[in-house]
Amino acid sequence: MNSDDDMTGRVRLHGLKILSGNYYTLRQASFDFRRSDGAWQHQERESYDIGDAAAVLPVDTAQGRVILIQQFRWPVFEWGYRQLLVEVIAGKLDGDTPVDCVTREAMEEAGVVLSNLRLVTHCFISPGAVKERGSMFLADYDSRAPRAKGGGHEQEGEDITVLEMTLDQALAMVAQGKIVDMKTILLLQAAKLAG
Repeated sequence: MNSDDDMTGRVRLHGLKILSGNYYTLRQASFDFRRSDGAWQHQERESYDIGDAAAVLPVDTAQGRVILIQQFRWPVFEWGYRQLLVEVIAGKLDGDTPVDCVTREAMEEAGVVLSNLRLVTHCFISPGAVKERGSMFLADYDSRAPRAKGGGHEQEGEDITVLEMTLDQALAMVAQGKIVDMKTILLLQAAKLAG
């Protein structure tokens, strides 16, 4: 991105107040935005700051297998999705680097050791309302190696089931509507393209 793309001169912040700081932070911004026609427009927007995250899809290329996890997610349940959500391994950075985060989360959630981590992209997950940038990785693992227990941390409300399947089975679940998580779809497609 070059300096001509810098939006700083098009935004005049008037105020930023915290509406809620319960688990994450909900803020309301009051600002003026200079539109592309040159006119200034006053706007107020809320953003939910949940912190940056990282996600990883472990792939055993030799055996043609991937690891996913399955867990309950309140927001999708509230929306009306009544199944456990099938996802890639992911977590909040909590001060770690993205690589350290996915390495830690892979052990906590799936009991798996990663190697050869490859960054696919850094991306904003839901930029209209949520302040979160996700770092997306593919990584190698050995599906024949012994694994730790995994399952997440009960004290954090996690109750995680580890799923191991072929990449094609996972992609079929996307086509069937059984995998509906965006970061998971992105990484499964990235793995398929990496071939």
